[in-house]
Amino acid sequence: MEMDFERCYRAVDSRDQRFDGWFYTGVTSTGIYCRPSCPAVTPKRQNVRFFPSAAAAQGAGLRACRRCRPDAAPGSPQWDVRADVVGRAMRLIADGVVDRDGVPGLAARLGYTERHLHRMLRAEMGAGPLALARAQRAQTARILIETTGLGMAEIAFAAGFGSVRQFNDTVREVYASAPSELRTAHGRHLAAIGAGTITLRLAYRPPLHAHALLDFLALRALPGVEEVRDGTYRRGLRLPHDPGQVALTPADGHVAATLRLTDLRDLAPAVARCRRLLDLDADPEAVDATLAADPALAPAVAAEPGIRVPRAVDGFEMAVRAIVGQQVSVRSARTTLTRLLATRVDHEVVATDDGVSRQQLHDQRGDLRGFLTPEEVLGVPDGEFGMPGRRRDAVRGLARALVDGGLDLAPGGDRQETRRRLLALPGIGPWTADYLAMRALGDPDVLLDSDLAIRRGAAALGLPHTTLDAHAERWRPWRSYATIRLWRAA
Repeated sequence: MEMDFERCYRAVDSRDQRFDGWFYTGVTSTGIYCRPSCPAVTPKRQNVRFFPSAAAAQGAGLRACRRCRPDAAPGSPQWDVRADVVGRAMRLIADGVVDRDGVPGLAARLGYTERHLHRMLRAEMGAGPLALARAQRAQTARILIETTGLGMAEIAFAAGFGSVRQFNDTVREVYASAPSELRTAHGRHLAAIGAGTITLRLAYRPPLHAHALLDFLALRALPGVEEVRDGTYRRGLRLPHDPGQVALTPADGHVAATLRLTDLRDLAPAVARCRRLLDLDADPEAVDATLAADPALAPAVAAEPGIRVPRAVDGFEMAVRAIVGQQVSVRSARTTLTRLLATRVDHEVVATDDGVSRQQLHDQRGDLRGFLTPEEVLGVPDGEFGMPGRRRDAVRGLARALVDGGLDLAPGGDRQETRRRLLALPGIGPWTADYLAMRALGDPDVLLDSDLAIRRGAAALGLPHTTLDAHAERWRPWRSYATIRLWRAA
């Protein structure tokens, strides 16, 4: 979205929540910045500035509004649409790459110099990578302050700050309050619900068709990894530092998330991956408006507004699912994947004081765990894959490419280059590469026109399945969302 003053001001004056996350409103007379939907009195034109990011507003010396909490707004949907360097950089920053690897690590992942990357981000976001990461650290710190009983020093390092002093200075600058004052102002007792357990709200732009999301995930749920029960999706997570678990419950205006983290430094990447999984940063009104312009899709859009594209928390997991799912039913693929998961071997089994191993304790609790790693898959014997030899070799070739660094399935990967490298691997064809582009890399404009279920869905809606690709040109840039609707129609 271009920062057109009149358009932005109209959105603020109407308190239009569809624009939350697209831009931020700076009020120079009060020294704060807000969401466009902030319920406060609309500021005068001469006192307003608009910023493309919270970091840019902070760089201008403004603090976050305590009423509308702009740092908790949904992310901008343009990072899903855009596959350029800035879009990739924003996805990687959200995943915590700057906190873990610094700006040099981010620049190396993107293939640019630090100076050029800073220039590009500054031009479009009004802030460089350090400032963007700092704004995210401030938000992580606020969540930990308000939802845990951790000491401030623990929170400082868990949020990614290099020192307690840096943490204190940043929180004071962004929120105009000391960290202890934020906790006091929150005004509620912090329940002792377990070390490393954090409950927060994940905002989204309405509408959200939660039933369709949970249906899709439940049909493909793998025992021991994920489950859908009583309107809540639960799964294990593989995170940068240690494993974790999450429970996600769609509610009115937000998704309630309860995270159990072994290492609190994984909070920001865990939140980013959960948002990506449920496609919470999408702009459903823009998507639905485009698809509803086609008379064949209009009734489905009217009946089920806010359909999202279920994405992934783990690119490797999604790639294995795609390979195993080639030319077989969802149920058959699920059975094969469950058999593969049963080969999991824990290399670290530690005896406890009562003689019960850590793995036994894990099994007794019934915890959900992340999917197999590429290294674990490479260690599975031939006879335990439970699939045809060519498919087994394709899975192994994929795992080897990731271990060797020849393939990147992270959210900031180059979509075109990743597709090219996938197609170069034995056993991976266009359907698999496109499925991964849609679900692992978040490409919103993928049509799986050769998929049998897609053809059935097209026929059910009266679409010309033999020339579906040509017909689907009118659905750009949202063909991934049309794909989900065609699956549902089937």
